[in-house]
Amino acid sequence: MVVDDKYDPHSVEREAQLFWENNQTFYVNECSEKEKFYCLAMFPYPSGKLHMGHVRNYTIADVIARYQRMLGKNVLQPMGWDAFGLPAENAAIENNTEPSEWTKKNIQTMKSQLKSLGLAIDWSREFATCEPSYFKWEQWFFTRLFEKNLVYKKASAVNWCPSCETVLANEQVIDTSCWRCDSVVEKKNIPQWFIKITKYADELLSGLEDLEHWPDQVKTMQRNWIGKSRGINITFNVKDKEFKHHQLVSRYTRLARIL
Repeated sequence: MVVDDKYDPHSVEREAQLFWENNQTFYVNECSEKEKFYCLAMFPYPSGKLHMGHVRNYTIADVIARYQRMLGKNVLQPMGWDAFGLPAENAAIENNTEPSEWTKKNIQTMKSQLKSLGLAIDWSREFATCEPSYFKWEQWFFTRLFEKNLVYKKASAVNWCPSCETVLANEQVIDTSCWRCDSVVEKKNIPQWFIKITKYADELLSGLEDLEHWPDQVKTMQRNWIGKSRGINITFNVKDKEFKHHQLVSRYTRLARIL
């Protein structure tokens, strides 16, 4: 018997992938009586092609999904595309094409690459955030928040990339530069909507204690993001001796005893 010491992924993996696709192996039946398990890795922005960071993230999620399936659970691992925003528009301008065409082309490319990895994804649930069938529910949800007085608008400082022309999270600023294009990030005041998440700070913090299998470092990160702070607002009536007028000045402090 001759054993080939070289692994040919195209011949071995493609056969298995065709079997999974033809038999809808990873299609999820919601009416199943099995215990349910939902596994969602943050879906990608369709920038063009996958990189090894994508492969790492989705391999980890796939291992979790397959392990839970081996335990006999009804596992749903979906996939979507974070396909809205200025980055898509800027990329389309740079490549002299329509944003929708640019985005759809990239989705086709990246979907083909993800399928070649053999991930246990239920592709029947695929969606893109730029589709009206998706963002209409975001609009509906925002409207409900507005009606419940849980959102408000104000100007606030943000991390702004002048090249991408978009806001960056703190985690996307690497050594004062944009993680995507290396441009120097600016601080910019812009009007934006905020969700009154602090109304639920106590509930969110207490809920972390119920997450038995979460790593302590992740819980600590969540606590820091919630950022609960105990203190009081104090208003001072300040008199200007030179101009002989009074001014009310409000300050927040966590150490009222030192005032």
